Amino acid sequence: MTFTDEELERYARHIVLREIGGGGQALLKAARVLVVGAGGIGSPAIQYLAAAGVGRLSIVDDDRVDLSNLQRQTLFTTSDIGRSKAVSAAGRVEALNPNVEVLASQHRVDGGYVDDLVKCHEVVLDGTDNFATRLLVADACQRHRVPLVSAAVGEFEGQLGVFRGWEADKPCYRCFVGGNPEREGISCSEQGVIGALTGVMGSLAALEVIRAIAPFGEDSAGKLLLVDALNLRFRTLTLPKDPGCPSCAA
Repeated sequence: MTFTDEELERYARHIVLREIGGGGQALLKAARVLVVGAGGIGSPAIQYLAAAGVGRLSIVDDDRVDLSNLQRQTLFTTSDIGRSKAVSAAGRVEALNPNVEVLASQHRVDGGYVDDLVKCHEVVLDGTDNFATRLLVADACQRHRVPLVSAAVGEFEGQLGVFRGWEADKPCYRCFVGGNPEREGISCSEQGVIGALTGVMGSLAALEVIRAIAPFGEDSAGKLLLVDALNLRFRTLTLPKDPGCPSCAA
């Protein structure tokens, strides 16, 4: 894969990295990434993936920009209030990096088309705050063997994991959370969230998507990063594979 002079200058700080180089940047250019949710996590992740030169970004979100979003979803501005998040995000990507093909979907992810959505991408980033949607996406990633980068925030806490449960020694998302899609979740509107933390977690999620496309450093699949912003503590746990998991144990 060749680069234009403009691309060589744009991605120069990646290309000079030993761990990325021209080969890694070519992998990014050829990659197709699905971002489910253009909210607190998706907002910074979309910006950094576009800036990194991911070839195609698909953004799925059925929500519209609300004034209360602007405390943390810095992809949007006051003039975007009432507009589709997916469409607004796509416009920001086009303005940031015209080399990236961006597709916006204003539909809610459901069982009717989640498989078609997931299977044509190399990596999926899920930043939704709906547990049932997370399970739908995670199960589809498991079925089609697409790496899943999953991030979440609440109040002053964040978590990030990479899941490849079809591998013998790696857990899937269900190994981590269990399998009850009806359990009650607490939204940001109910419990609150410190805005800057979503920027941290979304940026880390983008980093893990880039690592999944153009591998560098230590493999993070099967580990869970926990962030405590209240006390500025980071810790990493190793997640075991559940031998009785209905999704990946077989």
